[in-house]
Formats: sequence, C-alpha cells, structure tokens
Amino acid sequence: MSVEPNGKSPFASSYDVVIVGGGSAGITVSARITKQLRKHRISATVFIIDPSRHHYYQPMWTLVGGGIYAKHNSCRAQQDLIPPGVAWLRDSVARFDPQSNQIEIRNGKKISYRYLVVCPGLKLDWDSIPGLRESLGKDGVSSNYSYGSVESTWENIRSFRGGTAIFTQPLPPIKCGGAPQKIAYLADSYFRKSGVRDRSNVVFCSAEAGIFAVRKYADALDKVVARKQIDARFRHNLIRLDPNTKEAVFRNLNDGTDVVLKYDMIHVTPPQCALDFVKKSPLANSSGWVDVDKHTLQHVAYPNVFSLGDASSLPTSKTGAAARKQAPVVASNLISVMLGKPPKATYNGYTSCPLVTGYGSLIMAEFDYELQPQETFPIDQSKERLSMYLVKKHLLPPYYWHGMLRGHV
Repeated sequence: MSVEPNGKSPFASSYDVVIVGGGSAGITVSARITKQLRKHRISATVFIIDPSRHHYYQPMWTLVGGGIYAKHNSCRAQQDLIPPGVAWLRDSVARFDPQSNQIEIRNGKKISYRYLVVCPGLKLDWDSIPGLRESLGKDGVSSNYSYGSVESTWENIRSFRGGTAIFTQPLPPIKCGGAPQKIAYLADSYFRKSGVRDRSNVVFCSAEAGIFAVRKYADALDKVVARKQIDARFRHNLIRLDPNTKEAVFRNLNDGTDVVLKYDMIHVTPPQCALDFVKKSPLANSSGWVDVDKHTLQHVAYPNVFSLGDASSLPTSKTGAAARKQAPVVASNLISVMLGKPPKATYNGYTSCPLVTGYGSLIMAEFDYELQPQETFPIDQSKERLSMYLVKKHLLPPYYWHGMLRGHV
C-alpha cells in the first residue's frame, strides 16, 4: 500500500512501527519485522516513510561505470518492493520528536509511533567541493555514486586516449569504502585492453592513510596497486575542482599543503555526511549519526528507537552487506522490546566489500568490528579470483532483489 504525498490521500496519524527510509536497510528491516510479527502472532501496523519512487541496487554502479551493466539493471519501482501489509508514504521527514513519540513530515503533519526504526541513508555532499556539482557528468568529471552520473564514468573510460586519470576517495565515512579504488582497477584494465595504458597515468588519491583498513586485504591490494603501476597518493583529500583548466586541488593531510594535479578524466567520490534532519535531531550523536548501541542497535537514550544502515552510528563500513546482517538484529530486538523483554540479538560489526580488481578478478573482503576477517567461503578470500568476480556479477544482484529485500537471507 502506498500513499502519495499530495495532502489529499488519507493515512493514519498513528502506527505501531514507523520506519524512516526505504533503501536497502529500510526495505530489508520492514520485511524482517513483518515476519517476526507473524511468527509471534502480534497484530501491529508497519509504516514506511520514504520520498523515492525508485529503488537502486547501488553496488552494481561499479560495474555500470566499468561498462559491464547498463544502469537500468540497478533500478526497480519502489512500490514493487514494499512488503505486503506495510503502508508506504512517499514523503520526507522534517523533524523527530522522540520525547512525544512523533515525527513531523514535510507538510507539517505529525505521525505518532510506538516504535521507530531510523534508516534514511546518508547525504552525498557534492557542494562541499567547489566546482564538482556543475561539472559532474561532463568535461571528464564523473562519479559512480549517482544514478544520474554513473554512465559518464564508462563514457570517460572507453573514450580515454591517454593522459592522466584520477580517482579520489574522501575522508570517511562513505558508502562502500572500497568503491573508489574498484573503478580505478577497472579503468586500468580497460586502458590496457584498449592499448592506451602505456601513455596513461592512473592516480588514486585517498584521504585515508592506506589502501584498506584490514591488514590481510590491504597486503593483497598493495600488490594489485604495484602490479598495475597505479600512482597511489594517501592522505590526499580533494578540496576543489577547476573544470576550465582541468585541475584538481588536493589538501595534503600530512603537512597541510595544497597539491594541484592536472587531469584528463577524474572519478570523484563525494564527501558524505548525515542527512540534515537526522543530524539536527535529538536522536543524533555529536557527529550527526543516530546514536545506537553497536551490538543491539537500540538507541542509547530512547529504548523504543532503533537504527541501522548508513544513518546509524555503528562503527563499521556502510555497506548493503552490513545492513543485511543488521536487519534481523533490529527486528528481533524490536519484537523483544514490544513483548517487554530486553534485547538479546547482537551484531558483531560484520560487513563485506567485494573488491573488483579487474574484468574477471575480485578480492572478497569480509570482516567485523575488530577488523578481523569473517569469511564465508572455505578459501583464502584475500586472493584475486574469477569465482568471486562471478559471485559479484551474477549471484549478488538476484540475491539482493529476491533474497535480502524479501527478508529471506
């Protein structure tokens, strides 16, 4: 059931469970919650608030930017993914009032809840880099982080005839911390295939101190960078673009100096932060994220509030794989609280990053809060493998659409 935000369609002023956000986390947790309600024979109303008509499988955008998939394969109609029995209001939240157990939507109407799940995602802060928004998708500037610009990445790669190709990574947190380097590896592979690599300089500029946080995978990725002869510059944070001169300005975070690099193409990963209505709310911590216990995912101050996904304060990589593991914990603990019991389900920080290193090779990184590998397959997943690439390309999309979003896995 969907309700259009035209001010005329009726919707209730109170629901048992309100879920703010209809992305990977929101749809998955709504499916999990409805299953738990049926299991415990609890009659409760569940309501999703999300403004998007479309739902995107964003992990596919690396493959779209690399010319492997057309972007429409990553898109579905939101209404087709809302679980049966869940109401959906296509609108935006303006304000949280957890003291009164209410939220206010964009038109000023208030909705009451007994339990609240906050998972609206995060904000891509394009405007924090002068020159980026106006040049995105043209003049050699692209980004896989937007459905509107992802095709320009492939256009830049396939039309590249030599020169300098720069790939950037900002300070954390960001969605899928491995994505900024994955497209650099694909670009390098394509440049070799098209015969322009010997007259090309591939530069990876990251604000981070190293290639990856988990030592086991970092050691393998350092070898990939060396083999591909990529110029990796760490602690270099993009602060400005000049599309007229095709210059990118980076702040060297070690000594505070500015470094100017000329580019022929540049793939930019935008800085990311909490959404304004989240960071300004009583639910947020000092960094702007919904302040929850990292194991139970219950809010530290409001026991009837939970959060998961990119909007949460959980100190792990912000990935769909993480949301998949968080959703059953939220659903189980919400039902426990609903039944007057303490939350017992725990989340260990599991996340996954399928690191594409070329057309036909991938390192499947899986790890927990302690940055310890938590691998699924009985192999050394730090090695580049065709099998893991095929998992990413062919198995994970249907797994997402038909398994994760339906609450089956």
